[in-house]
Amino acid sequence: MGFDAATSTLWVAGVSGVDVLNARTGAFIDRIDTTAYGQINSVSIHNGVAAFAIESTVRTNPGVVTLYDTSTRALLSGASPITVGALPDMLTFTKDGSKILVANEGTPSTYGPRLADTNGHRNYGPAVNDPVGSVSIIDVGTRTVTHTATLAGVQQTGTHIRTNTGMDVEPEYIAVNAAGTKAYVTLQEANAIGVLNVQTGQFEKVIGLGAKDFSLAGNRIDTRDNGTINLTSPHVKGLYMPDGIAVYERNGQTFLVTANEGDFREDDEDRLAASNLGATGDLARLRVSATDSSAGDLYAAGARSFSIRDENGNIVYDSGEILDREAIARGIYDDGRSRDKGVEPEGVEVMDINGRTFALIGLERTLKAGIAIFDITDAANSSFVDMIVSDGDLAPEGLKGYFLDGSYYFAFSSEGSNTTSVYKLAAAVPEPETYAMVLSALAVMGAMRVRRRR
Repeated sequence: MGFDAATSTLWVAGVSGVDVLNARTGAFIDRIDTTAYGQINSVSIHNGVAAFAIESTVRTNPGVVTLYDTSTRALLSGASPITVGALPDMLTFTKDGSKILVANEGTPSTYGPRLADTNGHRNYGPAVNDPVGSVSIIDVGTRTVTHTATLAGVQQTGTHIRTNTGMDVEPEYIAVNAAGTKAYVTLQEANAIGVLNVQTGQFEKVIGLGAKDFSLAGNRIDTRDNGTINLTSPHVKGLYMPDGIAVYERNGQTFLVTANEGDFREDDEDRLAASNLGATGDLARLRVSATDSSAGDLYAAGARSFSIRDENGNIVYDSGEILDREAIARGIYDDGRSRDKGVEPEGVEVMDINGRTFALIGLERTLKAGIAIFDITDAANSSFVDMIVSDGDLAPEGLKGYFLDGSYYFAFSSEGSNTTSVYKLAAAVPEPETYAMVLSALAVMGAMRVRRRR
C-alpha cells in the first residue's frame, strides 16, 4: 500500500491491479489494471511516482516493475517495464527517492527432493527449477537495474539459518535506513535477515535470527486447538522467521522492527505434527519444523511476537506473549491457529507521533482484524499501548501510516475480508505511562483482494 501526499490518495495493490482511493474519505477514485503484465504484489510511492512490482504469469520467469504518474494515474512518460527477478514480492524507494529496491522471492514451483535424514532432521536437496532469490536495485533517474544482489557465498553470522529446505533463499521484505546506504531484507523461510550495501549493490552478511524459548517466563503460548485457550510454557522453541520489517533511528542508532510470523514451504513438506517426533499430550498436535526439530528438541515456525533488533541482529526487545494474550483478552484469538503460529504477526508500520515512535503490528490470524500498538521510543523499554479491533475486517496485510491535513492516519488492507480501512489517530502523550491513543474509524474503503502466497 502506498500514500501519495501530492494527490492525497491511497494506492492499494489487489489481484488484478491497484485501487486508488481518497485518503480522507475512502471514496473510490480509479482502478489501474495491471493484468497485461502479470499479477501485482506491491506498490510504493515517492514524489509523484508509483512503482508496481508485478510477477510473471509463469512465476518462475522474471517479473517487472512499472512506473506510474500519481497525478495522471498513467504510465510515467517514456517508462517501459523494467525487468527484475522472478516473483518480485515487495518493493520500496530509498528515502531520497533515487533508487527502488525490489525483493525477488524466486519461489520454485516444485521443491527439491527429500534426502537422507540427519540426527532426526529432514533434509532436502536443491530444486530443479528454483529462480535465484535476489534484490534488484533500480536507478529511478535512468529507469534501469544497476545491481542484482544475490546471497550465495555471503558471510553468515548468528544461528539457526535454515539451508536444508529444498529451496533457495527467498527475500521477502525490505526496509532501508534513513541514509539510504543499507537495506535490511527478511529471508523468512531461512530465519534470517540479509544486510545489503545499497551503494555497492552487494549483500554484506546474512544474520541468523536464532530461536525463542517458549519455556521462559513471559513467552507462553497455546499449543492446543481443542476449543480451550490455555497459555503454557512448553519446552519448545520458535524460529523467528519474520515477514514484515521496518527501521527507525534513535540517538544515532538504527533499530530493526520485525513481525515474526513464521512460514513453511507451500507444500508443507518441511513441517510435522510434534507427535511424529514423540511428543504427547498438549504438544502432540503442535506443528513444528521437520528440518530443524528432533525428538525432545522441537522448533515451531514463528515467534508469535514482534522484535526490535540492533543492526547486528541482537535482540533489544521482544513482545513475548503479549500479542496472543491481548488478542485473548479482547475475544479475537483464534484457537484453531494455536497449534500453528498463533495470531501470526505479519506486517509492521512505524510512525512518529508527537515526538514519540510507535510500532503498529498487523495480526493475520484473529477472529477480527487486530492491530497491536506499541510505544518503541525507548527500544529496550518498549511498551504495549492498545489494540485496534476492527469489525468487518479480517487478516490485515498492507499497513500504511501517513500525515494529512494536520492529522495522523493509519490505513490497512485486509486479505480475509477484501477491505481497506483507515483510522484517524489522535495522541496525547504527556508521559509514557499515562498517554492514550484515541482511534476513530473513518471509513471502510473500496473492496479489493490483496494477494498473499500460501
